[in-house]
Amino acid sequence: MSGKPRPPREVAREVLETEARSVLGLVPQLDEAFDRAVELVRGCSGRVVCTGMGKSGIVMKKVAATLSSTGTPAFFLHPAEAIHGDLGMLVAGDVVLAASFSGTTEELLRLVETLKRLGVPLIAMTGNPASPLARHADFHLRVAIDREACPLNLAPTASTTATLALGDALAMALIEARGFTAEDFARLHPGGQLGKRLLRVGELMHSGGDLPKVHRSTPMRDAIYEMSRKGLGITAVVDGPEGADELVGCISDGDLRRLLEKDEGLLRHTAGECMRTAPRTIGPDELASAALKTMEDHRITSLFVCAERRLLGIVHLHDLWRLELF
Repeated sequence: MSGKPRPPREVAREVLETEARSVLGLVPQLDEAFDRAVELVRGCSGRVVCTGMGKSGIVMKKVAATLSSTGTPAFFLHPAEAIHGDLGMLVAGDVVLAASFSGTTEELLRLVETLKRLGVPLIAMTGNPASPLARHADFHLRVAIDREACPLNLAPTASTTATLALGDALAMALIEARGFTAEDFARLHPGGQLGKRLLRVGELMHSGGDLPKVHRSTPMRDAIYEMSRKGLGITAVVDGPEGADELVGCISDGDLRRLLEKDEGLLRHTAGECMRTAPRTIGPDELASAALKTMEDHRITSLFVCAERRLLGIVHLHDLWRLELF
């Protein structure tokens, strides 16, 4: 390059526009090979072995991570290491997904013969359908671009962005083909924020001996003791025979204060006489995020967990605070 350098933002704008066009340019390149590649991967009994050299290799590491996190077992295999012993990582049922913009990467071409011998299917992503890698692949996914975003048209930029986008498209198509759900995603991300938000209420609730509950015939003195002992500032009031635990009401710390203002003889009453009816409830299979929204909408700190009217547990706002759902 020569002359006065352009303003950085002008360069950045051109790079982003070039890369955006490279991704949009993939849409008309999609053909039946993409559909068949998705079906091949969906039906494979092994893993998707992602491979590529240089910048393409870095992209394929991310593609492998995306596939694995969305229900398609995958890992990255370095092509140079593969031809020096790591081919032993391949097992029956695997599918290889290889990326090379030119389709002439020597290390990848040296893999082809071995893959054919082992009977491992090959999906190739290249910018040249006439390249050796494309011709030897079982399915070729075209990733052609007009030019790189590099001012010199040399550094892999738009080509790697397009390859990454096509890898994402493959992974997302597999999500739909497999019927992969948000709950499935959460199970693969138990330590992530989404995993926390997709926890079920039944996994968070206080139950058994930690659940504050009294029968409607329980004297208020014992009801207050139950509230104090369980430390949640509330107790459920249940009815029915032992074990039936039909939720009929609740008593909270706030209820006690209001009752004491009206009736100094509070301790002469039963829980059933003092309870507040129709407490807010939620099902055990509802999401933690749904419990949080209900508490926020109604400005309460606890929800009773019920199956129909049977009391199973209680979830407190503090339980959700600890998850850092906010």
